[in-house]
Order: sequence, then structure tokens, then C-alpha cells
Amino acid sequence: MKIAVLHEPLAQRDLNDWGAPEQMLDGNSHTQGVLLHKGEGGASECGYWECTPGHWRCEVTRDEFCHFLEGEASYESDDGEVTDIRPDTAAFFPAGWSGSCRVTKTLKKVYMIR
Repeated sequence: MKIAVLHEPLAQRDLNDWGAPEQMLDGNSHTQGVLLHKGEGGASECGYWECTPGHWRCEVTRDEFCHFLEGEASYESDDGEVTDIRPDTAAFFPAGWSGSCRVTKTLKKVYMIR
């Protein structure tokens, strides 16, 4: 098996266009990134992701671990709990979490979904 490596994620310039979040509420967010690995049948994936400012609805269907490298955002769960994101923040979003994300400064993260 080969090890998948992405050196200096913040220096990446050859990113794939992943479009807008599906459930935009306000603004014009756009995402792009690099897929580092996708498991058999899409059961897991990891990579690097960027998103420009905007506000959209989130529904997490699989556990996701994120290390936010740059940017600012707040995630508000459907029960009203607010989680602020700033540079060098690690966060775990459990499957079943739902709410909204408001990006105020372009977010850049590495992530793992299972």
C-alpha cells in the first residue's frame, strides 16, 4: 500500500472546483480542494478543503474530523449551540449533527470523514 501525502496544504494552488454548498442560506460560498484518499465505495475520505464566505445549512451524515488551518466561521446547531472556528482549531462533527455554518473569512482545513 502507498502512503498518501499532501505537503504544505496551505500552499496548494492546483485545487479542484467542488462548487457551492448545496443548501445556501445567504451569500455566495464556493468550495475547492484536493482529495487525498477515498475509501472503497466512498466509505471514507480525507483531503484539503477551502470555502469562501457565506452561510449555509449543514447536515453531517458521517463522522468528520477537521483541523482548520485558516479562516473564521461559526457553526450553529439546530438546538442553538454555537461553535466558533478560528485558525488552528480541531473539531469533530458526529454523524447526525445538523445546523448551519457561517463563514466570515475563507476557511481552509484538512479533514477525515468516515
